[in-house]
Amino acid sequence: MSSRRYVFTSESVSEGHPDKVCDRISDTVVDAYLGADPESRVAVETLATTNLVVLAGEVRGPASITPAVLEAGVRAAIRDIGYEQEGFHWRTAKVEIHIHSQSADIAQGVDASGNKDEGAGDQGIMFGYACRETEVLMPAPIHYAHNILRSLAEARHSGAQPGLGPDAKSQVSLQYEDGRPVRATSIVVSTQHAPDLDQDDVREIVRPHVLNVLPAGWMCPEEDFYVNPTGRFVIGGPDGDAGLTGRKIIVDTYGGAAPHGGGAFSGKDPTKVDRSAAYAARYLAKNVVAAKLAERCTIQLAYAIGVSKPLAVYIDMHGTGRVDEDRLSGVLRSLVDLSPRGIRKHLGLNRPIYARTSAYGHFGRAPEPDGGFSWERLDLAGELAAALS
Repeated sequence: MSSRRYVFTSESVSEGHPDKVCDRISDTVVDAYLGADPESRVAVETLATTNLVVLAGEVRGPASITPAVLEAGVRAAIRDIGYEQEGFHWRTAKVEIHIHSQSADIAQGVDASGNKDEGAGDQGIMFGYACRETEVLMPAPIHYAHNILRSLAEARHSGAQPGLGPDAKSQVSLQYEDGRPVRATSIVVSTQHAPDLDQDDVREIVRPHVLNVLPAGWMCPEEDFYVNPTGRFVIGGPDGDAGLTGRKIIVDTYGGAAPHGGGAFSGKDPTKVDRSAAYAARYLAKNVVAAKLAERCTIQLAYAIGVSKPLAVYIDMHGTGRVDEDRLSGVLRSLVDLSPRGIRKHLGLNRPIYARTSAYGHFGRAPEPDGGFSWERLDLAGELAAALS
């Protein structure tokens, strides 16, 4: 984006949004397989509607992951999100499982054999991005949109706000001046709620969560603060609208402030570069910015199915770079093996760490002791700075 004065908007959706319910279930399946065998292959989609969940896809993994195990995981995920409603309940929803073995044609292209290294699980382009708008090096609109919903969810789960339901959306519009966000021009929050709460009640429940998330003095004018604009939001989740895996990838990534690839993340094991290479691209871009080599950085990786090395590595520092982009590309390739196997090894991705990624963004999160969100580490920044000094 240029340095002119403008308003930019991003949205987020909660863990109880119908599409996010499906992302969570699909990633629960991924975790089940990787927890039993780190070399499992998984590509599973989920559909959810009124008291019905359907799983479909392809896997290669241990026989211990039976349909009964998968169904138990589905119900546990729905219960953890908080759905105990007449139209969608973790105990009473019907669960259909239509999962079969991975295609042998795909397997032979991806598997390592002889002198052939493990290939990418599909063709495609993946993007990573980082900027200095927030402490976590994420664009500010999506960062605050996520955090408003996380704050509401924490209050709901803790029992502090029992009148809130699991389904919610937020939208944050920020004023930029000289390329930096300075205040909110409008905030939209729609949240499912108990029948006995009216629109004004919900507005006052939501208000402190917005104020606590935004920097001091950033709150929008009162007339531009919209809470449940339709007036009522009691029926929500898959009972109110069908959900599908992978329909919220702009929420999963950068909220539209940067490009993203065409492939979803959830439901896929890390041999699928839709997921692992997007994580690697974010890791590289974040470390470039953390090393103070640029204020903003976009990295694109391109792959072909069955081919181990990326076909291209593109870097754009948006005119803020302090080093040559071609030289930076060479240094990044020397420091990190960007083959699917290399990415999985460097970031430790063959672990059951994915259900937690399915809501509130895959990026801008804190690395966790068990390897979760490993792509958010800044361990490469020092090496980058030294190599390019």
